[in-house]
Amino acid sequence: MSDCCSSGSDEDLDPELELLDELGGTLSKWTNYIHGWQDRWIVLKGNILSYYRSADEKEYGCRGSICLSKAVITPHEFDECRFDISVNDSIWYLRAEHPLLRQQWIDTIELHKAESGYGSESSLRRHGSLLSLTSAASGLSTTSASSFKGYSLREKLAEMETFRDILCRQVDTLQKYFDNCADIESKDELHRDKVSDDEEDFPTSRPDGDYLLNNNNSSKEKLFSVDSLKDSLGIDFKGEAITFKATTAGILSTLSHCIDILVKREDSWQRRLDKEIERRRRAEEAYKAALTELKKPHYGGPDYEEGPNSLINEEEFFDAVEAALDKHDQIEEQSQAERSRVSRQISLTPDTYSSISTQKYSTKPHSHTSSLSSVDLISASDDVHRFSAQVEEMVQSHMTYSLQDVGGDANWQLVVEEGDMKVYRREVEENGIVLDPLKATHAVRGVTGHEVCHYFWDTAFRNDWETTVESFQVVETLSDKAVIIHQTHKRVWPASQRDVLYVSIISKILSTNENDPDTWLVCNFSVDHDGYPPSARCIRAKINVAMICQTLISPPEGDKEITRDNILCKITYVANVNPGGWAPASVLRAVAKREYPKFLKRFTSYVQEKTNGEAILF
Repeated sequence: MSDCCSSGSDEDLDPELELLDELGGTLSKWTNYIHGWQDRWIVLKGNILSYYRSADEKEYGCRGSICLSKAVITPHEFDECRFDISVNDSIWYLRAEHPLLRQQWIDTIELHKAESGYGSESSLRRHGSLLSLTSAASGLSTTSASSFKGYSLREKLAEMETFRDILCRQVDTLQKYFDNCADIESKDELHRDKVSDDEEDFPTSRPDGDYLLNNNNSSKEKLFSVDSLKDSLGIDFKGEAITFKATTAGILSTLSHCIDILVKREDSWQRRLDKEIERRRRAEEAYKAALTELKKPHYGGPDYEEGPNSLINEEEFFDAVEAALDKHDQIEEQSQAERSRVSRQISLTPDTYSSISTQKYSTKPHSHTSSLSSVDLISASDDVHRFSAQVEEMVQSHMTYSLQDVGGDANWQLVVEEGDMKVYRREVEENGIVLDPLKATHAVRGVTGHEVCHYFWDTAFRNDWETTVESFQVVETLSDKAVIIHQTHKRVWPASQRDVLYVSIISKILSTNENDPDTWLVCNFSVDHDGYPPSARCIRAKINVAMICQTLISPPEGDKEITRDNILCKITYVANVNPGGWAPASVLRAVAKREYPKFLKRFTSYVQEKTNGEAILF
């Protein structure tokens, strides 16, 4: 080290000289798994081992240091050039150029570890001068406040043990001194008694009056004995006093730092306890929330929010539903605009256009099974299937009650009025679930009741006008006029996703009065089917919906043919929906008030667009 260790010399180093010098040399230090072993300038001064990036960077400060007082130096078992220095959780992995140099480093570090440090008894005892002991005392009182801040409580207790040994040794020395003094005092008393006895036999004065010097000689003998005792014990009272002062100052300083360490540890443990209490509280709350969530029927999956115990209030629920519906409307408008743009870009030759137009006008609207005409669909009573009785009952109920006037005691409330369209609602709740029946009346020019019902019933056109459906499938075809459909609606968060399973029939009801028009009707009502039981992913809703249409004709003047300008479709739309799950009543009513008028306008506009330019289907 310094010159000898860095050069690998075999010379023996004088320990006392080593303690006075700052020794340094180059060793490889393990940094991390990326950079591995790197050369570092290692400096040993006193009992502090420091390292720098290089010897030229010493003036910029060390990159790390450890105290060797409690360090453990461990030569590596297999690598002859490596040794490790550990202090508590801090470990330095060092490597010399060859085994001899490693051994020199280890020996020198062990020597500094044993002989250096303020806590060493030999260090305090070795100082013989007033200057050195005073320096030690000041070092114990001041250095502890700075250099010892990083020391652990165990190291401080070790220092206290050292100070205790020093004080015990001083007490033993003083006790031995006082015991010897007591022995000398006893001997001196015996001596004085003997002298006094001798004085009785021998006069203490001469005849001429002069006194003898026996007392003076006795005092000199006593003084000689005390000095001899002091010299024999080798006690330096001034040095012992300074050492005692330095030791007590070190004890007080160390005690102060022990208290600081204990206070800091207490604060640290208190913070950890507070954090642990907070974590436990959060865990208990999460457990209770999870337990409550498990007790609820989870129809909508892990992000299910609908239910009477929902964490969001009705206002937030409505805002979320409204935002989701606005997003769906925006997507639908963009899709519609894109379809219109694509249709405008298609350029067709006149011949092709003529042939397609001729085919278009000559083809009547068709169902998913076969082409239908007004003669084919005379009455639903002609169909015979397992739901025939229910179909007949539903048709008679709608013809009897749905066409009744909204006045009287029915308690219908007008909620929307836009031109010819009026929407009524009657508030009904059952077990906290909103079952509000809804009734809408509308008048659409240029289309017939047959056309409106056909496009509403035929699944071939369902995706063209229905924007709330995610998917649908014809489960079973009962007849040319009746099918069973499973339909899944798009989810509107935070409400759960819904699906419906229903029978859909289209029927023409002949008028019994020649002055009244015939009635076309589409009735959709929920049923059960073994192939489509309710699933855990969706809530099964129940519906009873009817689209009832009558065609009013204004005869043209003279012998002119009836055109679409002469026809008007009077529509009555009724819907009884059980949503199947819980949702805020105010939200359901607000959504119904918003969506049903939009649906009627969108659907009737679609029928007008589809029938424009086509032959009238009465």
